[in-house]
Amino acid sequence: MGLGAGRLLATGIVLLSIAWPASAQSPSPRLALNEDVAEVGVAAAEGSALSGDVSLKEGIAPEAGEGAPAVAGPIVAREARVVGDGARTRFIMDLSGPAAVSVFMLDEPYRVVVDLPEMHFELPAETGKSGKGLVSAFRYGLISAGKSRIVLDATGPVAVDKAFVLPAEKGQPARVVVDLVRSTRTAFLETLRVSRDRMNEAQKAEALPGPAPNDGKLRIVLDPGHGGIDSGAIAKSGTLEKHIVLAFANQLKEKLAANPRYEVTMTRTDDSFMPLRGRVQFARQKHADLFVSIHADSFSGADIRGATVYTLSERASDRMAASIAESENKSDILAGVDVPEDTDEVSDILIDLARRETKNFAVVFARNVIKELKPDVRLFKRPHQQAGFMVLKAPDVPSALVELGYLSNPDDEKLLTSAEWRDKTAVAISRAIDEFFRSRVADMAASGPVTPQVGEP
Repeated sequence: MGLGAGRLLATGIVLLSIAWPASAQSPSPRLALNEDVAEVGVAAAEGSALSGDVSLKEGIAPEAGEGAPAVAGPIVAREARVVGDGARTRFIMDLSGPAAVSVFMLDEPYRVVVDLPEMHFELPAETGKSGKGLVSAFRYGLISAGKSRIVLDATGPVAVDKAFVLPAEKGQPARVVVDLVRSTRTAFLETLRVSRDRMNEAQKAEALPGPAPNDGKLRIVLDPGHGGIDSGAIAKSGTLEKHIVLAFANQLKEKLAANPRYEVTMTRTDDSFMPLRGRVQFARQKHADLFVSIHADSFSGADIRGATVYTLSERASDRMAASIAESENKSDILAGVDVPEDTDEVSDILIDLARRETKNFAVVFARNVIKELKPDVRLFKRPHQQAGFMVLKAPDVPSALVELGYLSNPDDEKLLTSAEWRDKTAVAISRAIDEFFRSRVADMAASGPVTPQVGEP
């Protein structure tokens, strides 16, 4: 679950969208783009060159790549660096070809987000772990199908002075350049307020989930955690949590698909990112009868190992559970997603009752998982834990988060990367799911036909 530099849909604030047509003259920077800090003092594109080609927008970020020149094959990023000081800082990334770029800012914490078309990042492992000037660190990766993202962590309120793309010229590669200048919190927050007001108006029109199909299917949503720009935990060997959990989810889905009563979907099927609230919304739109989020944690202490099952509670079981939930809930922030203030207040007695019943079902499922895992899979010393995981907050979908093990423990890492271990663990969890639905169906049959009406949280 740990997220670090160099790792990471977008609710955009203060958006600059730039795409240079193949025939257009690129902006002429006043300074040569090299790594000499002294040369960044007035690093800005000529204003006249920008007119007509840069559109300043506010609201939701458009798809990166719109209007960009055609490039044969995927774009590759091979180098990125930050130069400057506490007054003005420049971010530069070398690309194999020109691309459209959208830039917006977020607060709490201060971030500058750069969206680009989907590209391959062939950068050294240490890239982004430290910054300079107004940028303390940065992350990069795939944010969704067709779109990549770079998130610059700012040291305080900043403004985007210039953002432009330089085509390849005179032996130099194409480059994305973002110039930041120091700003004030008042100016920063005022821009955000206007943008968020417009964004909230647009979101009010979102359609609620339609009625569930009456086909007798039991619907299961598997949620491989992290993905794309968000790698999750990283073992000392370099093993990434996002790859481990996707491989496991695919194996579990294969086991469950053998039962014709089940309809199984996944929040992601490739190396892409989905926000935490988007995962919850996905489960509700699919009318899920069960939501299983799959992770492989990292935690300090070589003796910390074994599988753990988490269910939702605003009061964590212990400090470790609270720490893990806090880390997990930061996933959206590190991926450059605008996280609205949590207004999860109970405003309807029916919703409150549905939440309580949903939590109870989740606890039953968690106990089933532990019972099935225990004979063949090593468990954490307290295998059932509770904490305030955002991804488990669907009011009407029983939800649990299964930590398969700890990538910070070498023995657990060996198991997590073993196809044989993943297979037997998937079999055990599929048995737990079977038992969960057997008991629920039996309870529903005994209590008679009841159709609860659950509204929006």
